[in-house]
Amino acid sequence: MQTPTTPDPEAAAAPAADFQALRGLAWLLAAQSLGELLVRGAQLPFPGPVAGLLLLLPALRWPAVRGPVAACAAFLLGHLSLLFVPVGVGVMTHLPLLGQFGGRMLAVVVLSTWIGLAVTVLALRWRGGRDAELR
Repeated sequence: MQTPTTPDPEAAAAPAADFQALRGLAWLLAAQSLGELLVRGAQLPFPGPVAGLLLLLPALRWPAVRGPVAACAAFLLGHLSLLFVPVGVGVMTHLPLLGQFGGRMLAVVVLSTWIGLAVTVLALRWRGGRDAELR
């Protein structure tokens, strides 16, 4: 004779969380698709996913959107390292190009990082000075 088992609340919550993440992915894809339609229809000079992100931003005020998108973001961030595998494979397949242009690429990355940091520091100093004037 088999005895009935009580359901495990954690086991029941796992599929609900997965479904929440899938709804979040659907929101992200819908926003990206709407952005693509808007950009192509209006012939705007920037990428459709950027327009989709701008459309998603005000929608995140609603809990019905914010909760699923947060669950999807947590899932994607938890598996972010897997997204770098194709990049690593691409680098390994083009290793001769890396040997040929690697020094220049390194110089560009270092220089652009320094420029980005310098612009950020200048912007923060400028903003800090404005904040001091407002007080």
